[in-house]
Amino acid sequence: MTNALSWYVAAFVDGLVQAGVTEAVISPGSRSTPLAMAMAAHSGLHFSMHIDERSAAFFALGMAKAKQRPVALVCTSGTAAANYLPAIVEAYYSRVPLVVLTADRPHELRDVGAPQAIDQLHLYGRYAKWFVDLALPEETDPMLSYARTMAARAAAIAAGTPAGPVHVNVPLREPLVPTIDEAVWEKVRTVAETPQIMSGRATLPAEHVAALYEQLAAAKRGLIVCGALDQPGFAEAVTELARTLDFPILADPLSQLRAGAHDKTYVIDSYDAILKDEAVASRLVPDVVLRFGAMPVSKPLFLWLKQHRSIRQIVVDDGGWRDPTLEAACFVRSNETVLCRQLLDIARPKQKESAWSTTWREMNDIARTVLRQHLPADEWFEGKVFTELAELLPAGATLFVGNSMPIRDADTFLFATDKPLRVLANRGANGIDGVVSSALGASLDASPLVLVIGDLSFYHDLNGLLAAKMHGLQATIVLMNNNGGGIFSFLPQARHEGPFETLFGTPTDLTFAHAVEMYGGRYAVPHTWGEFRHHVAESLNTGGLSVIEVRTSRTENVQMHRFLWERVSQEIAKFLEQKGTEEPWN
Repeated sequence: MTNALSWYVAAFVDGLVQAGVTEAVISPGSRSTPLAMAMAAHSGLHFSMHIDERSAAFFALGMAKAKQRPVALVCTSGTAAANYLPAIVEAYYSRVPLVVLTADRPHELRDVGAPQAIDQLHLYGRYAKWFVDLALPEETDPMLSYARTMAARAAAIAAGTPAGPVHVNVPLREPLVPTIDEAVWEKVRTVAETPQIMSGRATLPAEHVAALYEQLAAAKRGLIVCGALDQPGFAEAVTELARTLDFPILADPLSQLRAGAHDKTYVIDSYDAILKDEAVASRLVPDVVLRFGAMPVSKPLFLWLKQHRSIRQIVVDDGGWRDPTLEAACFVRSNETVLCRQLLDIARPKQKESAWSTTWREMNDIARTVLRQHLPADEWFEGKVFTELAELLPAGATLFVGNSMPIRDADTFLFATDKPLRVLANRGANGIDGVVSSALGASLDASPLVLVIGDLSFYHDLNGLLAAKMHGLQATIVLMNNNGGGIFSFLPQARHEGPFETLFGTPTDLTFAHAVEMYGGRYAVPHTWGEFRHHVAESLNTGGLSVIEVRTSRTENVQMHRFLWERVSQEIAKFLEQKGTEEPWN
């Protein structure tokens, strides 16, 4: 029995490593003992321990997001596995590869009232790309080959396009303590070889590329829209394509197009502020939009694309279906970078820049100038945090952005820069849960890392801070504390003053200093922007965990946002009025 258990789990773990899995996140438990011990003993695998399964899953998600390759996630049986669900949902929608291993009771102890036993079959439903309930361990050569094959298959499916989580349920009988030594690894490698799984990037046939290019080349008013997309080589390829087609690029902060050495001549970073004025937006309707990545954060952009049905939307998506506007006219199944290069191979560059693209670039300059000039010099304003961080962060840093208001402020106030910065967020399901853990997981492969997060989201994942203490992680957390759900102040329910604070504002009046201290972090509350800069710089140079709390007012925050948007709209309207009633690009 011991040989069967030892060889079987060793074959599976070694199969994962041979398939490219080098990181595992493990939570303690009895039924998962064989998997945990085998992973701890494998020289090719680095593991991190996390006590809270929900935080553990988000930590693994952040790590896989940063590394862009599968991470294994291991827990015991029962409700421990259920705690993984929020992170698995996020991984599914944000296309992050996870190999989720849930230990389970053997078949004879299922549905008979055994302790710590729940129905784990297809526990995550459609949020798992693939599910397998492994056979019980055996020491026969065919079963060792089976274990290795299932491991390789799980890793390959998780990483395959579109990436996502897979669920491997592992039933195990007692005794649960394996014997893992060098002889075990030699045994399983002699008996079975991990199958090599080759995959390629989807490409369009030449005739389809030519037909697509003719549609784009015929457009008088073309745009490229880029949402969340973190793909090597894409920034260079799509910006070159934009110049060739003379198409401005409306670039979401998660597109990785706003920061770096690539050409940003055609990158429009203030489109959200520009499109907030419906009268202005109605004068800027393109005839074709080529869209890459997820739908951008900007609600004005989404409504604009949805309301103007005359726009021919071409969505490029390698394996998924991301069109919440329900107005796309064409779906292109291709790797995004490859498609850009295919189009560039046959494209005929425009002879001169059009009035259409010139107008977009001029409007972008106006909007950016207005936003910069009217940022408060002394008062606290949440949007200014991003203009400050853009200056403070060193080249190569990673900025992880929380949901609700932080990601929207990043959209408006994180302007294009030649400094290489990576911007990450959990925008699959857009939840506020698990953000601390995801950022700390990403910090293992992305240093230095700064997280900007709201107070409710921070409270929601305080347990995640334990990872920083246990694993000596370096991270700077900028805590935007407006004592409640700031984003609701921008929504229609804010007009209902009676129940608003109780139902939506949800003030907690929490002081986080003691919680941060408990987890071994440093805590600071700056009173001026100069002090803020000092604390951020000190944190980046010192290491460890630092939380810098920026205390703001929800009411004043809304007023300043609306003031800035109004000023941008006024200046853009004035600019367009000077051009006359006839659009210069018609």
